[in-house]
Amino acid sequence: QVQLVESGGGLVQAGGSLTLSCAASGSIFGINAMGWYRQAPGKQRELVAFIRSGDSTSYADSVKGRFTISRDNAKNTKNTVYLQMNSLKPEDTAVYYCAADGVRTTLGEDNYWGQGTQVTVSS
Repeated sequence: QVQLVESGGGLVQAGGSLTLSCAASGSIFGINAMGWYRQAPGKQRELVAFIRSGDSTSYADSVKGRFTISRDNAKNTKNTVYLQMNSLKPEDTAVYYCAADGVRTTLGEDNYWGQGTQVTVSS
């Protein structure tokens, strides 16, 4: 069974930095893309950033230049993705969810979500 485990959330002052990590575990043959979404109170979940298997990346306009998504390509940790968040703003406060699209296992291909990690930016 595939699991996505996130870590790295917390409380930070505006202008500060945090790094989120997400590790996908299970009998995984490959993953098409991994990314991060966030959901603030009273708002819809929105895409923050994602990285494809070829390491191309995409970002929401609101985080371009401040956030960087990367993927660990080492053999034993290649299903780990990071989100480096710099120059954080109060409006970045949300629950951040890791997502994995096109996860291939012996059961086929499916998409998965992590449980979410809270990021709070104080002004």
